[in-house]
Amino acid sequence: MSATETVSYTYTQADVEEVFRRFSTDIIMIADSTRAITRSKAEDYAHDAEYLAKRGFLKKVDVTLLSENVEKKAAVYLVNDKVGDVTSQRPGGVLWPRVENPWLRVTIWYTSAYTDAIKAQTQPKLKVGWSTSTADTSHSSLSKSGARSYASNGYGLDREDLT
Repeated sequence: MSATETVSYTYTQADVEEVFRRFSTDIIMIADSTRAITRSKAEDYAHDAEYLAKRGFLKKVDVTLLSENVEKKAAVYLVNDKVGDVTSQRPGGVLWPRVENPWLRVTIWYTSAYTDAIKAQTQPKLKVGWSTSTADTSHSSLSKSGARSYASNGYGLDREDLT
């Protein structure tokens, strides 16, 4: 005996906006607590992530706090467009410490739909001058310290916290 099940998830631009309001709150809290970047720069990162997500081009965002090139904290946000009945959590838990010589590295991963032609069209609409990165984002020196999910209907971000 066998059984199959087909499940489809639908979401709207408003769902993506709802989820990215939580991401925006997180990155602004990180900026304010660490003073590694300005609130304005945090808003620029949030804008670009939401812009790419609304068009299906965002796969993942990695936000890492470094001091003297040593990782101190990180939050990894993985796009999940099949969240189903996941309950969304409130933003927070990202009041990160102030460290000596802070640097906030924000790295994004694109979906395969983000072709060179599309990249050329979207670059002028983004607020951050994104460039190719060779940064090690494995976070091998950090340990998982928590997680949250931000969801609206069939769209979400799964956040993994590392300390």
